[in-house]
Amino acid sequence: MKASQSAYEKIWATIDLVPVGKVVSYGQIADLAGLPGRARLVGKSLGFVPKERTVAWYKVLRSNGQIAFPKGSEQALLQTGLLQEEGVVVLNNRVKLAEFQWQPDLAELLFGLKY
Repeated sequence: MKASQSAYEKIWATIDLVPVGKVVSYGQIADLAGLPGRARLVGKSLGFVPKERTVAWYKVLRSNGQIAFPKGSEQALLQTGLLQEEGVVVLNNRVKLAEFQWQPDLAELLFGLKY
């Protein structure tokens, strides 16, 4: 397994821990996956998810709560719909992180992360 593939697996496993109705930032996932400063790698990894693997990509947002896709684009509308199905409010292509951002406690991290 290539080093980047190993990093991708850590990223995807971390995203898997995000509860229904919560969102995270690219940087937050990078930090939690043990890859501080690698927010762009998180975004890149989402483009390489194998077809047989399910990752809740739509829960990952920019650090200001904004959806990374252009407003009104097919991808942004899909992401908005998926978030709304989980009860996350999306207004003007943005989520209020103060209300919906995942703030895991130590137990969630210790027992959830397998690496």
